[in-house]
Amino acid sequence: MSSSTPRQPARDLRFFLTVPHACSYLPGREATTLFLDPQESPGQGVYDSLALLGFRRSGRHLYRPHCEGCSACISVRIPVADFAPSRTQRKIQQRNADLEWHDRPAVFDPEHYALYARYIRTRHADGDMYPPSHEQYRTFLTLDHPYARLLEFRLNGQLLGVAAIDTLGHGLSAIYTFFDPDAEYARRSLGTHAVLYQIELARRLGLAHVYLGYWIRESSKMNYKQAFQPLEFLDGRHWRRAIPRRQR
Repeated sequence: MSSSTPRQPARDLRFFLTVPHACSYLPGREATTLFLDPQESPGQGVYDSLALLGFRRSGRHLYRPHCEGCSACISVRIPVADFAPSRTQRKIQQRNADLEWHDRPAVFDPEHYALYARYIRTRHADGDMYPPSHEQYRTFLTLDHPYARLLEFRLNGQLLGVAAIDTLGHGLSAIYTFFDPDAEYARRSLGTHAVLYQIELARRLGLAHVYLGYWIRESSKMNYKQAFQPLEFLDGRHWRRAIPRRQR
């Protein structure tokens, strides 16, 4: 089976559109989201198929943007076999060589939540995930399914960060990463290091891609994704190398 082929084709599924709501990324714009019927369990085969079409997971929901007159959100992924870290990324790997990584199921952990809440309050107090809550965390990052995992990284036993990922048949999907926001760890670039680790993990698992979600040219928060080259973007139903120069 090709690494880019889902394990089984998606069967007849029902999808719903949300009512227009404030865009989380571009101020002053409205967004509409297409999502899989919540009664449909996001099993491995369906998920594999929909991920190739640009769908992402949040909790139990599979979704993708479906905004009339706007195509700013572009699905991007890293082709693992062709990726080579830049000089800066190699330095980040060296600075974090002392970290220990542990693979955990995507279940609620009070230690994880405490770090998540501190990260959101410090880094994203102006975002739609503020203020954090136990319920918000559970519905966003926990899921009782084997493909959903939490990769925690520690320094001498101290939890520094957690990367939520999904293991698909054709790659790893980077769901969300949160880490210690203290200034003393800034030089480690923990967010970048988490992506680099996932690339290496995908390579060890024989998976072809790491899916980074959506890239938006006008959003400065998305700039970090361009540092991982080469990058592929979804153009309709086809994945192409390099991001487009201008939005459609």
